Amino acid sequence: MFEYTFNMAETLAVAVILLLLGKEIKKRVPVLERFFIPAPVIGGTIFSIVMLIGHNTGAFTFNFDGVLKDFLMVIFFTTIGFSASFELLKKGGVGVVLFLLAATILVVIQDIVGVFLAKFFGLHPYIGLAAGSVPLTGGHGTSGAFGPVLEEAGATGAFSVAIASATFGLVAGCLIGGPVAKRLMQKYNLKAKTADEETGNSTVKLESDTPISEGTLFDSVVVVALSMGIGACIPVFAKKYGIVLPAYIGPMIIAAIIRNVADAQKKALPMKEISIVGNIALSLFLAMALMSMKLWELAALALPLIVILLIQTVIMAAYAYFVTFRMMGSDYDAAVIATGHCGFGLGATPNAMANMETFTAANGFSAKAFFVLPLVGALFIDFTNATIITFFMNIFG
Repeated sequence: MFEYTFNMAETLAVAVILLLLGKEIKKRVPVLERFFIPAPVIGGTIFSIVMLIGHNTGAFTFNFDGVLKDFLMVIFFTTIGFSASFELLKKGGVGVVLFLLAATILVVIQDIVGVFLAKFFGLHPYIGLAAGSVPLTGGHGTSGAFGPVLEEAGATGAFSVAIASATFGLVAGCLIGGPVAKRLMQKYNLKAKTADEETGNSTVKLESDTPISEGTLFDSVVVVALSMGIGACIPVFAKKYGIVLPAYIGPMIIAAIIRNVADAQKKALPMKEISIVGNIALSLFLAMALMSMKLWELAALALPLIVILLIQTVIMAAYAYFVTFRMMGSDYDAAVIATGHCGFGLGATPNAMANMETFTAANGFSAKAFFVLPLVGALFIDFTNATIITFFMNIFG
C-alpha cells in the first residue's frame, strides 16, 4: 500500500484546493445550494470518499498534519465567544431570552436522547452526543470540533458520526419546517400581523459601521490572539480538579469576558473583522477535518445512527410544535419561529432563515421571527451548546 504523510504546509494547500472545489461544485449543483451544504463539507467529503476507496482496495492511504487544524478550530470558537453579549441579549427583549431558553432546553433533550439511544444499542455514550446537539444544534463546525475530542475519549467513529449527522440535519430541518408551521397556522387560524414591519426590535445594533481596513483587521487578530493565549490556561487549571474541558472553551470564555467588559465601557470591538477571521478559520478547519474523515468507521454504526437521527427528527418536529410555538406566544410570529427552529435545531441558522422565508413568502412577514432567531443563532446558541456538551462529557466520561 502506498502511504504518504502531508506536512503542515501541504495539508493547508490540500484543504484550500478542496475548499475551492467545493465552492465550484456548489455553484453547479442547485440542490447543494438549496440545503445550504457548506463548500468545505462538499470538497472534504469527496476527498474522504477517495480515502475510503484507497482503504477498501488497500491501494493507498494519506495522513495529515493536525496541528494547524486544531489551531484553526480554537480560532473559530474564540471568535464565537466575542458574540456572547449580555447587552445585546438584554436589548433583544423577552423574545430573544425565551427563544434562547427554548433552544437551550432542546440541546439538553437532544443530548439525553442521543446518550440513551446509544446505550440502548450498546454503543459508547459519546456516540449519542455525536448524534445529539453536537451535530444537530451545533452543525458542522461544532461536529468538527467535538468529534475528535469524543474519539480521543474512546468513542471510535464519533467524528464521522457527527459529520454525517450534521449533513442529515441540514436536509431534515428543511423538510419538516414547512409542514409544522402549516399545521399550526391551520389549527389555530393564525394570520400575519400587519404591524409587524413597524416593530421597534430592529433598533438593536449588531455591529459597527466602521469600514474594514488593515488596522481593524489587525485589531481583531490582537484580541483573538490574546483571548487564545490567556484562555489556554483555563483547561489546564480545570484538569487539576478533574474537569475535562476542550481546548477552545478557555479562549471562548475569555473572549466573552472581553466582549462584555467592552460593552460595559461603551467601547466598540471590530466584530465584523472578528467574524471574518472566524469564518475563514472555520472553512479551512472543516476542509481539513473532513478530508481525513474515516468513512469506513460508519459501516458498523449505520443502523443505530439512522434510528437515532430519525427519532431526533421526530422530537424536533414535536418540540417545535408543542413547545417552541407556545413559549414564543402561540401566535403567527410563534409559528414562523417554530418553522425556523426546525431548521435551526437540526441544521443551521441559514436553514432556519430559508424555512421562514419560504413560509412567510406565502403567508405574510414576521419581523419578530426574523429578528429573534438570527440573533440567538448567530450570537448565543453556540456558546450555550458547547457548555452543555462539555457538561455531558464530564458526566458520562
